[in-house]
Amino acid sequence: MERDDSFYMRRALALARRGLGKTSPNPMVGALFLRDGRVIGQGYHRLYGGNHAEINAILAARGDVAKATLYVTLEPCCHHGKKTPPCLDALLKHDLEKVVIGTADPNPQVNGRSIAALRERGIETQVGVLAEECRQLNEVYFKYIQTGMPFITVKYAQTLDGRIAAATGDSRWISSAPSLKLAHRLRSLHDSVLIGTGTALSDNPQLTVRLAKGRNPIRVVIDTSLRIASDAHVLQDRDIAPTIVAATDRADQQRVDALARAGIKVITVPERGEGKIDLKCLLKKLGEMNISSVLVEGGSAIITSIVRQQLADRFVVITAPKLMGRGIEAIGDLGSLTAGDAVQLTFRKTYRSGDDLVIEARPRSAPLTD
Repeated sequence: MERDDSFYMRRALALARRGLGKTSPNPMVGALFLRDGRVIGQGYHRLYGGNHAEINAILAARGDVAKATLYVTLEPCCHHGKKTPPCLDALLKHDLEKVVIGTADPNPQVNGRSIAALRERGIETQVGVLAEECRQLNEVYFKYIQTGMPFITVKYAQTLDGRIAAATGDSRWISSAPSLKLAHRLRSLHDSVLIGTGTALSDNPQLTVRLAKGRNPIRVVIDTSLRIASDAHVLQDRDIAPTIVAATDRADQQRVDALARAGIKVITVPERGEGKIDLKCLLKKLGEMNISSVLVEGGSAIITSIVRQQLADRFVVITAPKLMGRGIEAIGDLGSLTAGDAVQLTFRKTYRSGDDLVIEARPRSAPLTD
């Protein structure tokens, strides 16, 4: 039965998703070769530093891929200076019949150059099959490459009446056991996890992945004056997960030196006023460190600042079927004077997690990657 290009691109997308949480800061990519109506080879980018999808598809192919059609979710790379050689060079060694590409690569070192090279070689090249799906798959990569800023996910668990902790500060455990596993899974899918010093002092979290499979994120603690305790969990187990502490120039230099000797990286970030750190500057610095995604697990102060400065790209809100009454709100004052001033969100997904309801939402004002 004859199938259209979108059918095979969906197969390539399914392959690409197998690399979720393993390829950053590279994109997830899937590829397959089709000849005479049969898939003769397929592959995906399995791990950062490893072969790209196209190379794995060639290696897995049954025989030569000459006269085959390549379906690939993202434009093949064509630049040197990476851990792996350009995929374009390998593709041009084969007499391909056609190349179908989901979307162009926004990386300025690529961005249409491979497409042009394929066409110059006389290979029919089609671009834009399931383009939106291919861009959404790599929304983290697209934002990071286009802006230099990491993709920001704000995650918190709350009661039905919007409390993330009791008035005493106690927050264990608002959500169900399955939701705790979900939180650990989210950590494994991000390059870093961010909290403020308040959370570090009150909850003393480890911020590692223990209830799910996957890598530990880089732990980032905002601590303007370095009040964090020396025996805090995030300062321990440095062989398991590194920690970055973001402070201002008001921080005691002896404390900075002591943390550095203990293997903790301290970065200095300007203040934005009222003793608060410049979050946008911090995120820019993290981007310069090849951190392409950040999971914000901080308390109300950090979450509120992220929202007020319109830095969030996604919200994951876990709502437990509980009422707490007086307690700590997830989000504080946003300066909204009327209902019309409220931050507008779009629900993308809702689902159950144990007894809890999980809502994934996006700011309406946030532009889609293109």
